[in-house]
Amino acid sequence: MPRQVHLFERPSRFVAGTVGQPGDRTFYLQAADDGRVVSVALEKSQVQVLADRMAELLDEVATRPGAVVPPDADVDDLDPLTAPVDEEFRVAAMGLAWDAQTQAVVVEAVAAGEEPIEEDAILSDSDEGPDALRVTISPGAARAFVARARRVIAAGRPSCPLCSLPLDPTGHVCPRQNGYRR
Repeated sequence: MPRQVHLFERPSRFVAGTVGQPGDRTFYLQAADDGRVVSVALEKSQVQVLADRMAELLDEVATRPGAVVPPDADVDDLDPLTAPVDEEFRVAAMGLAWDAQTQAVVVEAVAAGEEPIEEDAILSDSDEGPDALRVTISPGAARAFVARARRVIAAGRPSCPLCSLPLDPTGHVCPRQNGYRR
């Protein structure tokens, strides 16, 4: 079956967001432009890694001569995900690159499949392979993505001061308390 690549060149919106309550949230990447919206589900840790690596990439590119990369951005998009949030696929792997020709960040999220994803399938233009969401964004949009993603991640349940595990509203069984509720 041919690969479907959802391609967005400088979309009007590319964000990380959630659906659900802390402790029971589903994380999504969502790209939107000209009435077309694509949402892909992923793990909280994948959002964290993408935000961290994107920030590192932008910081590294900013040190290059002639590069125009803005400093950290404030979160200006605090709106919820565009509804309805219809999951295209669950992300198994991601790729991140800098396109020097267009001075843009390229993000690709690849769908999970029955076979392991080969590294060369990510960010490739092959007609075969897993479905993907590929988004090209400006450095400013990338900084805004990082700021929002970090805010979304931090909006989860508070951590236990003893063991750092997430606290439920009723507390939790803390391993540092030998199994007593905290």
